[in-house]
Amino acid sequence: MLFSWLIRRAPRTAEVLADVRALRQLHAATEREREDLAHDQIALRQESIRVALRRAGESLALAEPAFDAFFAQRQRVTLYEDALPTLQWLSARYPLVAISNGNADLVRTGVSPWFRGGFRARDFARGKPHPEIFHAAAASLGMKPSELLHVGDDAALDVLGAINAGMQAAWLVRDDRPWSGDVLPHLWVRDLRTLCTALTLPNASPTAGSEGRSRQHTAGGAGGPTSLARA
Repeated sequence: MLFSWLIRRAPRTAEVLADVRALRQLHAATEREREDLAHDQIALRQESIRVALRRAGESLALAEPAFDAFFAQRQRVTLYEDALPTLQWLSARYPLVAISNGNADLVRTGVSPWFRGGFRARDFARGKPHPEIFHAAAASLGMKPSELLHVGDDAALDVLGAINAGMQAAWLVRDDRPWSGDVLPHLWVRDLRTLCTALTLPNASPTAGSEGRSRQHTAGGAGGPTSLARA
């Protein structure tokens, strides 16, 4: 969608970017240069588009509408086949809250009916693995961090971030990556159905005294709820 828009409205910029790989490389370079925007993927994406426009000698006023085209496409996610059944099962039993370092929108991606709320890093000046965003999620439910289970696919941002914030953590890993950290996740699951199964077992809660249940706090990696959607 962004390339189609650029070809029509900013053809020289489209030539500079060339393909998706070039766009990703530019975004990564902008992220390294603008560490002050590390918590805000929307601002970073807008800045990377401005850099491309500047390199191509085209109007920087095109950055905002170009980002709007990108953002609309960003919300058209393809959910993993186990995502919706799991959200339905979990939300019937536990309050769900989403946190993200990315720019996915719960409403526009179609998953908002199952969540009590959502938090994005851009609203906190920094995101995962820092504890503030985890604590905000717990506070929104009137709960202690230790009463929540955070589910995510990024070992550092999700698992270690949640544990350091005082939460329980489940690592969702759909491939054969080994765990390399010294601190282990409380749960280790290959898919979301396995998560549901684990929570139905006797004494399923990693923390004693919570009646065999952990309240669910579901989130994904840096780009959004990637535990639910394919990249």
